[in-house]
Amino acid sequence: MNTPHPSPLSPHAFGKVAVLLGGTSAEREISLKSGNAVLAALLSRGVDAHAFDPARRPLADLKADGFARAFLILHGRGGEDGTAQGALELMGIPYTGSGVMASAVGMDKWRTKLLWRGAGLAVPDYALLGPDSDFAAVERQLGLPLFVKPANEGSSVGVSKVREAGGLAAAYREAARHDSLVLAEQFMGGGEFTVGMLGEGDGLQALPVVKIEPATEFYDYEAKYFRDDTRYLCPCGLPAELEAGMQDLAKRAFRVLGCRGWGRVDVLLDEAGRPHLLEINTAPGMTDHSLVPMAARVAGLDFPSLCLKVLELAHVG
Repeated sequence: MNTPHPSPLSPHAFGKVAVLLGGTSAEREISLKSGNAVLAALLSRGVDAHAFDPARRPLADLKADGFARAFLILHGRGGEDGTAQGALELMGIPYTGSGVMASAVGMDKWRTKLLWRGAGLAVPDYALLGPDSDFAAVERQLGLPLFVKPANEGSSVGVSKVREAGGLAAAYREAARHDSLVLAEQFMGGGEFTVGMLGEGDGLQALPVVKIEPATEFYDYEAKYFRDDTRYLCPCGLPAELEAGMQDLAKRAFRVLGCRGWGRVDVLLDEAGRPHLLEINTAPGMTDHSLVPMAARVAGLDFPSLCLKVLELAHVG
């Protein structure tokens, strides 16, 4: 992989920049952490950046207050699902990350899997769940253990691991508290990895792969953002050919959904060492525990330079 280049633009060329953070989703707390880290990084490089929380002010104020560009670091619904992107499109304000369609699809884990599978890309086996599902049949189909998750939440909100027969119904009820669309997903025991994406078109680059080794049973909300005993390995320790293949798979997955700018593709290995696509994050975390900044550092791009590069790729349409 080529080393990503810092943004060639002068900090003043960006104009007045809104860092969209917070919001009203279940991931508000993490968005505030991410957004404040991005804000500090942009300010450290001389960008005229300002925090803007849509939970506190209407988005229409962006236009009225003369913002020329938006760094969109809202996580979850209302920020990562195409709604904020659509509002920014209507106002003609360039914003970071993927567009309306890719953001909306990427937020929906089920429809993401449908597109990936339709394009011939490997995903773990899964089943949609509802209140009338035959939970015992799903347990037999997918095997145990298995994972249950809301289709439209991130940061492992509402996710649980079913280890014993008969446990799926309770896990479904927990996930259904967060979303009417719930997935049961096959467990894969070959390791969990993530691939940061940066750029667009022919310039799209896959960052070095990060291996995730949670100290907890799985990579849950606490492990992602608050525990200090989760291990992140970058370099990931995979053979070079397997890492390159995983990066190529992530780039294909990113392009199939129409994503652009930056993002993160999560990948599982099965017991035979074959990669399968898990999900995509079109506005990944940018906290001190986050993985895209970690991979960018290994590729030679420090955190402020990464933020400037993402901001440079802001777009309308």
